[in-house]
Amino acid sequence: MPIRVGESMFPRADAAAYIGGTMSNPPIETTQAAPPDLAKITIDQFMEIDLRVAEIRAAEKVEKSKKLIKMTVFDGEGERTLVAGIATRYSAEELVGRKVVIVANLQPAKLMGIESNGMVLAASIGGEPSLLSVDASVPAGTKVK
Repeated sequence: MPIRVGESMFPRADAAAYIGGTMSNPPIETTQAAPPDLAKITIDQFMEIDLRVAEIRAAEKVEKSKKLIKMTVFDGEGERTLVAGIATRYSAEELVGRKVVIVANLQPAKLMGIESNGMVLAASIGGEPSLLSVDASVPAGTKVK
């Protein structure tokens, strides 16, 4: 009985069509780069920012807000209140005990009548926040450089 060659079950994909470009017309990068007009800072200016690890000790959703969560964090020296627009991605319950990175020397700001004493750092993916976090073994108050 002769062997018959049929169509391939898994045809080879055209790489240029799959990726969306050709070698002479490469696809646009999907990562976001800093805008070219964004002012560059010196290392000395960067070192003025007090980035440190903090442990979230308590969290609650802010009434009448869809995005805000009020958190009590321990920054290695004491507790402070932070308000962050992360409620679309995180529930208050899942935040307690988590280690995050905060800007500790930011001037206080009032959000929905609550004074926020710092800022929790998060990346934004399609408008949704993703908290920057560190290993649970890193003590609160550890400087981030």
